[in-house]
Amino acid sequence: MNKILVAILFVSLTTLNISCESRNKNKPRTKSSEYLLVTKVVDGDTFWADNDTKDGVKVRLIGIDAPESRKTSKKEVGYFGKEAKTYLTNLLSGKSVRLEYDLNRTDQYGRTLAYVYLQDGTFVNAELVKNGFAMTLTIPPNVKFANEFVKLQEEARENNRGLWKE
Repeated sequence: MNKILVAILFVSLTTLNISCESRNKNKPRTKSSEYLLVTKVVDGDTFWADNDTKDGVKVRLIGIDAPESRKTSKKEVGYFGKEAKTYLTNLLSGKSVRLEYDLNRTDQYGRTLAYVYLQDGTFVNAELVKNGFAMTLTIPPNVKFANEFVKLQEEARENNRGLWKE
């Protein structure tokens, strides 16, 4: 009887493991030490990266908002939107990034929310605000760097950078 229970338990655990592995094939890698190759920049605060899934992962930068770089059915091209996209493209193209998460890992559109770092340590979210290519946009509970972003935005504004040029 015990051998039968052990066999049933073994089969159940094996099946559960296979099921979990197949579900995880389409989930982004999550180890914070892994770097993902950027494959496409969508606009000044969103890009795609290769995470070993068929489609890759769409990443939205946490804590910031860049102006729209293209007209959609709901939004117009924003002031400095094309410049913000160009800046992020130049910053990320052909490079690998590390994603760091806050409390919410995805938004209502299914995008992965992340703080993003280049291999040289550059904090991409902060870099965009610091140079005036994005503004702060804090959406709780993802508030880890909110105060830092506010300070960087004030500095960009005082120094007439990017969006704040007179």
